[in-house]
Formats: sequence, structure tokens, C-alpha cells
Amino acid sequence: MSVADTLRRQLAPIHPEGYLFVFGFAVATLILWWIWSPLGWIGLIATLWCAYFFRDPARVTPVRPDLVIAPADGVISFAGFAAPPPELGLGMAPLQRVSIFMSIFDCHVNRSPVEGRVAHIVYHPGLFLNAGQDKASEDNERNSIVIESPAGPFGLVQIAGLVARRIVCFTHEGAHLSAGERVGLIRFGSRVDVYLPPGAHIVVGLDSRAIAGETVIAQIAGEVAAPPFQRS
Repeated sequence: MSVADTLRRQLAPIHPEGYLFVFGFAVATLILWWIWSPLGWIGLIATLWCAYFFRDPARVTPVRPDLVIAPADGVISFAGFAAPPPELGLGMAPLQRVSIFMSIFDCHVNRSPVEGRVAHIVYHPGLFLNAGQDKASEDNERNSIVIESPAGPFGLVQIAGLVARRIVCFTHEGAHLSAGERVGLIRFGSRVDVYLPPGAHIVVGLDSRAIAGETVIAQIAGEVAAPPFQRS
């Protein structure tokens, strides 16, 4: 990736969900600067970080129907079999799951892993444990989305973390999603789980990094022609 491409990724527009937070940080910075200039510098750094946190870069998504795309930026913290949350309605048997942990420095806009229809959305209140822990899938506050696709139902779960205190969902039941389409945002450190239907196989490894809307995390079928792309 060139330096220009890297800069374009990092200097992305701010998502509208972040405007109020950036404004609040900026006002606090002015107050701190009036009190004592060193505090103002700290506030300025915090304001720049807030703007960076809420960045919403464009992504180029492979749209081949047998590919499952990363729904979040971050590190693959789990890739294997796990029982899905009961509210997904996907049964009690373990399914293949890919978990992506987002630090406070990752982009937190979440995207659909596949094309399909939103069958249902269930919000589940809970705790705010470290999202890197496996038990966060069961105990933490979360928003669960089931996406019906030709390959079967996919479970997409937004999980609040230790610092996160608000899960935002952009979509609604009955909506038709494109792969890579924006579906939500989690404020300040969190995780996203994807539960795969039978027949899928995971193609990413633990501790590898994923880019929402671009990285292929699983595949439904065998090798076919090279995928086309769409910008989102």
C-alpha cells in the first residue's frame, strides 16, 4: 500500500455519529486552555483522537457471493466453533464464529459481511466486560442481527466492551444489505462476532488484522472466478 493510500485511509471523513463527541472534546479543550495551556494541549490531542476514532473511510468490497467479508476493523481474536447467542435463533449447536476485536484506535463503523435481508434484530442488555474475553459473547451488552442469504443465515453480533457504552445500529428488519454496507457503530472499544452457516470455512487466522468491508474472513464454496468489487 502506498503512502498516499495510507493517508487517505487515516484522514477519512468523520461519521455523523461522532460530530457531537468531537464538538464536546473541542469545547473542553478551549476551557482547559483557558485554565492552563498544558491542559489545553492534552485536550487538543484528545480531540484529534476523537475525530480519528469516528473516521468513516470508503472501502472497496469484493462482491462475489461465496465470500464473507470482515464486518469490522481490528484483530481476529477468535476463529473456531462456538454456540451462538439464543436470541439469534440459529439453534444450540456450535457454529463457526469469527470474532474481531476493535481497539480504541480502530475504525468502529461496522459493515455487513454478506449480501442478504435483515431477518431480525435483537438488542440484549448486559455487562461491559473486556470485549477480548470469550465470555463477553454471553455476558456483555450486544446487538444481534440475523442476515438471510442464499448460503443460509448469518449472525452478526455487535458487542460492547470495557469502555464502550453505546451500540448504534443503522439498519432495520426487512432491509436488504449489500456486502460491505454500513450497518452500525460501537463507541469506544468493542468486538463484532460473525456466525457462519454450515458449509462455510474460515480463511483467516488468529491475531491477523482485518479491514471492514475488504478482508475476506470466510468462503462458502470452492474456488471460482476472481471477484468484482464495489466501493462503499
